Formats: sequence, structure tokens, C-alpha cells
Amino acid sequence: MLFGTIDSFLIWKLTNGKIHATDATNASRTMLFNITSNKWDKDILKIFKLNEKILPTVKNSADDFGFTSEKIVGQKIKISAVLGDQQAAAIGQACFEKGSVKSTYGTGAFLLMNTGEKKIMSKNKLITTICYRISNKTTYALEGSIFIAGAGVQWLRDKIRLIDNAYETEKIAKSKKNSKGVYVVPAFTGLGAPYWNSKSRGLITGLTRDSDWRDLVRATIESVAYQTSDLFVSMRKDGLNPKSVKVDGGMVSNNWFVQFLSEILKIKITRSKINETTALGAAYMAGYQNGIYRSLSDIKQNWKKDRDFKPKFNKSYRNKLLQGWQQAIKKTLA
Repeated sequence: MLFGTIDSFLIWKLTNGKIHATDATNASRTMLFNITSNKWDKDILKIFKLNEKILPTVKNSADDFGFTSEKIVGQKIKISAVLGDQQAAAIGQACFEKGSVKSTYGTGAFLLMNTGEKKIMSKNKLITTICYRISNKTTYALEGSIFIAGAGVQWLRDKIRLIDNAYETEKIAKSKKNSKGVYVVPAFTGLGAPYWNSKSRGLITGLTRDSDWRDLVRATIESVAYQTSDLFVSMRKDGLNPKSVKVDGGMVSNNWFVQFLSEILKIKITRSKINETTALGAAYMAGYQNGIYRSLSDIKQNWKKDRDFKPKFNKSYRNKLLQGWQQAIKKTLA
């Protein structure tokens, strides 16, 4: 019997059972891996009565993971990079400097800050993890997870059928001056960071007779920015103060959303030219392993900006919006 993460399963299958391996970023999320020693944690394995022999070999993010079997895919292809989803997105966004931040908006949303060689143990419910490991040198990160981002748009489309497609949300949000005090807390599967409350459920608050379906659509989009703000508050409490953030993922094609995000975070938001940065980051690491890129600086030169978004709201209006959000969160947690 063997045990591992989804990447180790895929490698095992693609190599026809020759390689049982993972990388440090995926291993770091199993809670069985010691991210300081970069080894499987013997004390934790003992608690769970797990034999280390069944676990995959932990390699660098750019490394030799063998070749695909001709029996499986028809030809031998070198497997040269393996990374976790958000760590790959960080590389795709060229977040190689300490303090650089990216936020990916897909079904959920994930904010990740490169903290360099230093592990920052959050006192405000963020996750300390490995950002990437290259040439046996570990770079760490601090991460915040939002369970519902684009999934909220899917809910609007598929369940309550207020929209026909995701692209409509930008036009609808623009059609309203504001949400008239309506807030949606999309705790459909509980709340992620910094609340970590699996029992919370979704809430709509602030409805009046003047509220309409467009307020609900706009408030759902706004909720993603508010949840991101909660993560930034935690980072700042941990002594970190991001000055800008790079964004990617399906939701950021909505210009109105990215501008509102900039307003709420009160910082510059930069959208990359390529939104699918997870796949891009994995490709960059494979290129690095095979000498196509000689350094991380070479990779960074390939990163291209689409556009910047800068905040314009006055402080009092922004604070009013965030106070309303915190009141909604308290009701949800109650």
C-alpha cells in the first residue's frame, strides 16, 4: 500500500508505477510534513500510526520526477516540475521577492505572500506553508483561504438563476450606484480564514422594500472583496503590510470587481496578462529544471502586466462599507 497527494498518484500512474514522489509544496499541506526540517514528521506519523515507507519521496518543486510511460501516453515525456495549486500561481505571477503578494480568484480565492527564507507563524489564523523549494533551498509563504469566490457567481447563475452567465455581473454591478446596504455572506460551506468556522452558513442582510435582484448580484461580488480585506487585516496584525497585490483567475476579468477590490484594500491591484497562472507557474518550473530559464530573474522577465487598478474611494465611505460587512459577519457567526 502507498499513500500520497493527488500529484503523487498522477506521477505513479503516468510513470506506470515506477515513481512515487511529490514536491515540498504539496507535502507541506498534508500536515504530516515538517516544513522546518523538510522531512516527514516522525512524531506526527507515530501519532497516526503511519509507516513512512508508504509515503512519497519529497523532491524540489523543480526536479527529476521521471518519465511518462509509453504504455500510458504513447511516448516518454520528462516530468520536471510539481507544485501545489496556489504555489504554482505565485510562481506564474513571478512572486519571487520577499513581501510580494498574489491573490487568485477561482471557485475559491487564495491570498499568498512570499515571506522568503523566514517562516512567519501567524497569530491571526493564516497558514504558514512552503512557497517553493528549488535546489534544496526553501522559500516560505503565508496564505489565507476564502472558500467561496467564483462559486458565489455560480450560485447566482445555477441555483437562484439571477444571471445567465458570469460576464453579466460586471454590467449589473455598474448599473447600481451601491448595494443599498445589502450584504451577502457566502458561507455556503462555512467560512475560511480568518474565521475557520465550518458550521457557519450563508446570510443575506440589509434587505428593504427598495432592494432588488441587482443589489443581490452586486453584493455577492462585493463579498469577495470584503473577504479579501479580512485576510489583509490578519496580515497587518501579523506585522506585514502589503503595498500591492497581483491578481489572477476567472473573476478578475470583471474590471468592476478588480476596481472595487482595490478600493476596499486601499492598495494598487495589478492584473497579469495571463489569468491561468497556475499552469503557467508549473511550466516555468519545468523550464527552469531543463535550463530554458537559468534563474528566477529570467522567469520574471516573462511576466507581463495587463493593467493597474488604483483606489479612489474616500476613507469614510470605505470604512462605512467595511463596518457593514463586519456586522454581517457577526450575524453569520452568531
